Amino acid sequence: MRRIEGEQILVRIYLGESKRVHHQPLHRQLLELLRAEGLAGATVLKGWAGYGQDGVLHTATIESLAADLPIVIETVDTLQHVEELLGKIDAMMTGGLVMTERARVVRYRPGA
Repeated sequence: MRRIEGEQILVRIYLGESKRVHHQPLHRQLLELLRAEGLAGATVLKGWAGYGQDGVLHTATIESLAADLPIVIETVDTLQHVEELLGKIDAMMTGGLVMTERARVVRYRPGA
């Protein structure tokens, strides 16, 4: 198991759930990329509402179940590992937002 402690880099990727690459959901493809590249872990979060650069509001209301709801993917790893990965992420993106910020990892261990 890799040890990720102290000052690391948080990567946060924002996109719509309707985004696709090679007929597959982009968020799934990005998650597979992160896993294949050996990142410490990643989480995909689905939002209830949001809007992006186009200003169109996407919500999870009953009358718009097919709305393009927001997806956020988060992962934390070393600066070197993240820098090696950012170009691969960018090549897959068809819109959306990729952010990085410093994060202090307090605990990263498997459960008992």
